[in-house]
Amino acid sequence: MSFSMTGYGQSSLQFGGHKISFEVKSVNNRYCEVVLRMPRDWTGYEDMVRRLVQAHIKRGRVDVIINRELTEGAADAHALNRTLVKSYLDAAEALRREYGFQGELTLRDILSMPGVMEFKEEIPTAAASPSEEVAELLEKGLRLSLEALLEMRAREGGYLAADLSRRLDRLEELHAGITGLAPMVVHEYREKLRQRLSGLNDGNFPWDEQKFGMDIAIFADRCSIDEELTRLYSHFGQCRALLLGSEPAGRKLDFLIQEMNRETNTIGSKCNHLDIVNLTLDMKAELEKIREQAANLE
Repeated sequence: MSFSMTGYGQSSLQFGGHKISFEVKSVNNRYCEVVLRMPRDWTGYEDMVRRLVQAHIKRGRVDVIINRELTEGAADAHALNRTLVKSYLDAAEALRREYGFQGELTLRDILSMPGVMEFKEEIPTAAASPSEEVAELLEKGLRLSLEALLEMRAREGGYLAADLSRRLDRLEELHAGITGLAPMVVHEYREKLRQRLSGLNDGNFPWDEQKFGMDIAIFADRCSIDEELTRLYSHFGQCRALLLGSEPAGRKLDFLIQEMNRETNTIGSKCNHLDIVNLTLDMKAELEKIREQAANLE
């Protein structure tokens, strides 16, 4: 199954008079990057949260936002830290006395200073001691959000895989067209060369059929695209297998697309044939569309 790198999931749990909300969203990224935003006193659980996310997601930037809000009707969980307020006031007085600073601290200034209003935690905190209860809470809420995220990524990945499969069908059609025209390249070159030599031959020089045949053989070897066509067809099959597989396919698909582009360029440069060149241009345009879509896959 193919997964997109774009998705969103959320959940919420009630615990200890608080609403704990979980929000997980992911976007394209070359690697797996997990960015966490959670209450400061729960930072001790960051490694656990990060490992849980990385166990489910192999590629993409994942933003995990965990908020904690006091539920309506619960007791006021904030208190004034008088000791800290006194420290701020003493520091301000020292600055005025020692350095001559002017001005007074207002009530708004005091209340806006870090730590003045303390949050009286009613549930265990990581700062005091890691709690199994909090760990279970975080794991449960995060798993619920990840399930919704993965469901969205799988649904969009299915659409992407279906689109890529249709484009691979188109590439195979173009490949079949080139395969059918390839034998005509040497035949047309031989006939054109024969006509030119016949037009130039005024009877003053002998016609050397052997040298003519050697020239045709050298041209046939130089413009042969059998190997490129074989490798291209093999790459089509590998792409389909990756889209149907269970492992992340984005990086491997990117590599295969580069290889298919290289083979297509080689075909276009080897064959001096208008119809084949046009088909290779169509193939390159289709490969570019595939590359853009594959960039969204995990």
